[in-house]
Amino acid sequence: MIAPLTPNTQAILLLMAPLIAGRSEASSELLTPGEYNRLARLLRDQEKQPADLLGAGAKEIAGRCEGIVESKRLETLLARGFLLSQAVDRWTTRSIWVVSRADAAYPRRLKSRLKEDSPPLLYGCGEAALLESGGLAVVGSRHVDDELLAYTEAVGRLVANAGRTVVSGGARGIDQAAMRGAGQACGKAVGVLADSLERAALAREHREGLMEGRLAFVSAVDPAAGFNVGNAMQRNKLIYALADAALVVNSDYNKGGTWNGAIEQLEKYSFGPVFVRIGGNAGKGNEALVRKGALPWPEPKDGEALQAAIVRGAENAAHEVLQDSLPLLVKESPPAENAAEPAQEVPAQPSVPPAPPTAAVIEDDLAKQLFSTVKNLVGRSLLQPASEQDVARRLGVSGPQAKAWLQRLANEGVIEKTKKPVRYRSIQAQKWLDLS
Repeated sequence: MIAPLTPNTQAILLLMAPLIAGRSEASSELLTPGEYNRLARLLRDQEKQPADLLGAGAKEIAGRCEGIVESKRLETLLARGFLLSQAVDRWTTRSIWVVSRADAAYPRRLKSRLKEDSPPLLYGCGEAALLESGGLAVVGSRHVDDELLAYTEAVGRLVANAGRTVVSGGARGIDQAAMRGAGQACGKAVGVLADSLERAALAREHREGLMEGRLAFVSAVDPAAGFNVGNAMQRNKLIYALADAALVVNSDYNKGGTWNGAIEQLEKYSFGPVFVRIGGNAGKGNEALVRKGALPWPEPKDGEALQAAIVRGAENAAHEVLQDSLPLLVKESPPAENAAEPAQEVPAQPSVPPAPPTAAVIEDDLAKQLFSTVKNLVGRSLLQPASEQDVARRLGVSGPQAKAWLQRLANEGVIEKTKKPVRYRSIQAQKWLDLS
C-alpha cells in the first residue's frame, strides 16, 4: 500500500512538478532546483515549512519570499491542486510513490551525502527500503557486445550471492544486464532511472521482483518524462550515492555519461571506492580511469571474495585520504625555533612580546587537527562493522590509539559500537536540510 503524500511533499510537487496534464502550460513557471533550495532556506530561517504555503497565512508567507520567487508565480503554481489530484491518481494506479526531502522516508544516503544536491523530489516503485541497503553500483555503456553483457550478468549474480544489492542506471546495455543477473539469482537491485519510470513500473519482466520486494526503481524526474541527456547526467551521482562501491564495466574515453559519472565520483564526491574492469579488451576509457585513481577490479570468484574486495577498496581509499591529509597537518604546524623571521620595525615604545607556544600547546593543537582528519576519514570509510584491530591496521596506528579514537568517535555519535563481538560502524549524519 502506498503511503499518502505528506503536506510538504504536496507543496513541493505543486512548486516543481509538471503534473502531467499541466506540463505544457506550467513547465516554464516551475521552480528550478536552485530556486527551490533558496526558497527552502528562506522558509527555514522563518521557521516555516513548504506546507505552510498552503495553509492559513500563506499569502503573507509568500510575500516574504518575493525576493526569491514572485508571489504571483507562487500563487499560480500552488493553485494547481486539481492537476495534482489527477497526477496522484495516475501514479497510484501504477504503484508509484513520491517522497520529498522534507519527508522522514527520504533516503538518508542521498540527503547526508549530497546535501542540497539531493533531488527535492523522488518518484519510485517497489521496495523503498532497498534505497538504504548500499551495495555495488554497476555502470557502463549502452552499446556493448554479447560477451560483455554475459560478463555483467555474472557480476550481478555474484553481487546477489554475496547478499548485496546491485545499484544501476536501468538503461539498456550494462545497466540492465547487471540488474538482470541479480534477478536471475533472486537478488536485490535498485534502478536509478533518468526517464520512463511509468514504463518500468508496468513492464512484465519487472513484475515478480517488484512484488517480492527484491526490486526498486527511483527517479528524480516526472514518471512520464522521456529521455533527456541532462537528466541522464544528473542521475549519475544518485547511483554512486546509493552504493557502497562502484564497478565501471566499460567506459568511453573522455566522453559519455559513464565517464563523466566516474570522474565526478573520483574528483568531487568520493563516496566509496570506484573499481574498473581491466584486461586486454578493457579499452582506453577504463585504462584512463585507473590512472585517475580508480582501482582495478580484482575479479572475485564468489560472494565472500566480492565482499572482501569492497572492504579492501574502502581501506585503500581511506589510506589515500590519510596520506594526503597528514602532510597538510605538518605544513600547518608552528615553525621551528631556528626558522628565519621576517624583519620588523622596532616599536616606538618597549613592549613585551607574546610568549611562544609551549611544546604542550603545539602537541595539543596537532592532536586536535589529526583527530579531525581521522573523524572525517572514519565517518566516510567505515562502511562495514570492523574491530579495533581492523581500524588500527587500516590507519597504521597502535591498537590503544585506535581504541581511544574509536571511543571518542562513538561518544560524538560519528560511529556506533556493537557488542558480542565488539565492532564499530559509521553512522550517517542525519540533519534536516532546509526543512527539505
